[in-house]
Amino acid sequence: MQLTGLTNQNGNIMPQGEGTYGNQVGRPPKGHKGAKMKIVKVKGVDTTGLTNRQVSTLKKHAEHHTKKHIRAMVNAMLKGSTFSQSHKKAQKSVGT
Repeated sequence: MQLTGLTNQNGNIMPQGEGTYGNQVGRPPKGHKGAKMKIVKVKGVDTTGLTNRQVSTLKKHAEHHTKKHIRAMVNAMLKGSTFSQSHKKAQKSVGT
């Protein structure tokens, strides 16, 4: 069996046809490169790096607490604390 097609830089034959890397036909569509995530802020504090669940819980939690408290919580969660642990740390360090 003899393959036909283009040769690459190493002299190897690259197959041509549907679904091969030698042809655009049959390839999946390219995704959007550079698509940015929406930056969500809670009381003016950037929550990039937190999970969606942490952000949604933090939004509800923010109604009862200051921006300083929320900032302390976000920093603690980014370092690996859970929501409850970060709340306790924030209460000790900055209060409500």
